Amino acid sequence: MTSAFFPIPDPPPDFKSGFVAIVGRPNVGKSTLVNSLVGHKIAITSPTAQTTRRMLRGILTTSTAQIVFLDTPGIHKPQHLLGQVLVKNALTALGLVDSVLFVADGSGVVGRGDLYIADLLAKVAVPVVMGLNKADLQPTACAELDRGYQELAARHHWSLVKFSALTGAGLLPLQEQLLTFLEPGPYYYPPDCHTDQPEVLILAELIREQILHHTRAEIPHAVAVVIDQLEETPKITRILATIYVERPSQRAILLGKGGLMLKSIGTTARQEIQKLICGPVYLELFVKVQPHWRQSPGQLAELGYRVES
Repeated sequence: MTSAFFPIPDPPPDFKSGFVAIVGRPNVGKSTLVNSLVGHKIAITSPTAQTTRRMLRGILTTSTAQIVFLDTPGIHKPQHLLGQVLVKNALTALGLVDSVLFVADGSGVVGRGDLYIADLLAKVAVPVVMGLNKADLQPTACAELDRGYQELAARHHWSLVKFSALTGAGLLPLQEQLLTFLEPGPYYYPPDCHTDQPEVLILAELIREQILHHTRAEIPHAVAVVIDQLEETPKITRILATIYVERPSQRAILLGKGGLMLKSIGTTARQEIQKLICGPVYLELFVKVQPHWRQSPGQLAELGYRVES
C-alpha cells in the first residue's frame, strides 16, 4: 500500500519534484496511464466511461525526481449531481499542479469533447503537454489521425507526445517531457510510496472495478461501494462491504439468479485484493438500495463523493 506514515528523507542534490494533472475525456486511458507510469495498480480501469470518480494521486519517484500525478475524472457533460461533482473535481486539479497532461485517444480523430477541454486548458497558467494515447490501436500509415491533434497542439503552443499506456511504448519520452517542467523541490511523499489513497478506498474501488466488468447498462453508473469492516490478522484479512444501487431492479441484476452474479463479483474482487495485499482474504458483499443517491448531496457525502478542495 503506502508508506505515508514513515519519515520523509531529505532529497539528493538537484532533485526535482512537482504535481501533474492528467485530464481528458472519459475512457481515453488516463487511469491505465497512471498505473503504467507509477508501476503499480493504484487506479481501477474498465471499458466503461466515467470509471474514475475520485481525484487519485499516483506517485512516481526516481533517483532524480518525484512526480505526483493527479488522475482526474473524465471531463464530460454531467447528467446528475454526481457527474457535476466529478467534473468540478477534475477542473479543480488544474489549479493545484505545476503542469497538465491532456490525454486524448490517438486511435481516433479530434472530437468536440477534445476541443472543449482544449479551450479550458488554454486559460490555465501552467504548461500543457498533449498526450496521444492508444498508439498501439492506431492503424499504420494513418497520418491523418494525428494531423488534427498536431494542429490543435500547435495552435496552443503545446508539445505533443504519442504513447501507449497499455504496452508502455513512448512512456519514457513522455516522462522526460514532463520532467522538464519540474523545479528543484523536496520529496512530497516517501520514496517507496505509490499513492496517498486510504486502504479502504482502494479496496472499495477494486470491488467496484469487478462490478463494472461483470455488469452493463445502467448498473455501472448507479453503483457505489463502501467498506463496512476491515479486520487484518496475521493469517487472513476479513472485509465486509456494501454495494449501493438506486433501484430494486439493479439489486436483482447484481445478485443474479441464485446469487451467482454477486458470487462471481466477489470471487474476482477477492483475487484482485489478494494480489494487492499479498495474502489470503475473506470478502463478504451485501447489496442495498439507496434511491436517487446520485442526486442527493447528503447521500453523495455519506458515500464519500465530495467536491475536492
